[in-house]
Amino acid sequence: MRGKSAVGVACAWLVLLVALLTGCQGASGSEGEDGRVEEAAGESGRQVTGPTRPAGYGAVFLGVDECSSFGTTSFTEVSCTSERAAARVVARHAGKVGDGPLCPATTDFVLHISEQSRTSDEDGDGAIPQGYACMRNLAPPHPGDPGGGGGPRTIVGDCVYHSGDGQVRETSCDGKGEHQPQYKVAKAVDKRAKCPLSTALYVELGSEKPVGCARPV
Repeated sequence: MRGKSAVGVACAWLVLLVALLTGCQGASGSEGEDGRVEEAAGESGRQVTGPTRPAGYGAVFLGVDECSSFGTTSFTEVSCTSERAAARVVARHAGKVGDGPLCPATTDFVLHISEQSRTSDEDGDGAIPQGYACMRNLAPPHPGDPGGGGGPRTIVGDCVYHSGDGQVRETSCDGKGEHQPQYKVAKAVDKRAKCPLSTALYVELGSEKPVGCARPV
């Protein structure tokens, strides 16, 4: 499952990419076929865009351990003690998600931060380089947890369902989501041959052990 982003136009714009990847990473096919789960969005996430400016709580905009608000149209850096604080940065990387390190396994969503130069910064807060912030909600629900039905990565404990055209998407393992779970990732291995005989689907995890062995539920 993949996806979450933010753009800036005279200010930093953040966009929460919603898609089951991605972001999750993809999974597809049936036994013996390459599994690929697109970055999670449509089923478990929300797409939010809106102008966002640095709030001055740290030298780096949305640095590690800093917090953001969780509005209906935008994300803004706020103090973690603020009533508006909704999610905390658990990892922060420069560049694009596809070119940089993976977010921690239980990341709930990813904010993509567009580059902002000093000349376009009308508030004088300084330049903001392109990057992405791996976010964890301060309170439940946590879609990035195993079986939570979302998050930017597919991990052991997650469940998926057939979405058509040989594709599968992540869904909550408790059956309370819009779609019922059909497979559960039971194990992560470095090659398919190491999956248990009960494996019915191979899911691409994109980690040090890139093959997810999924069984029917």
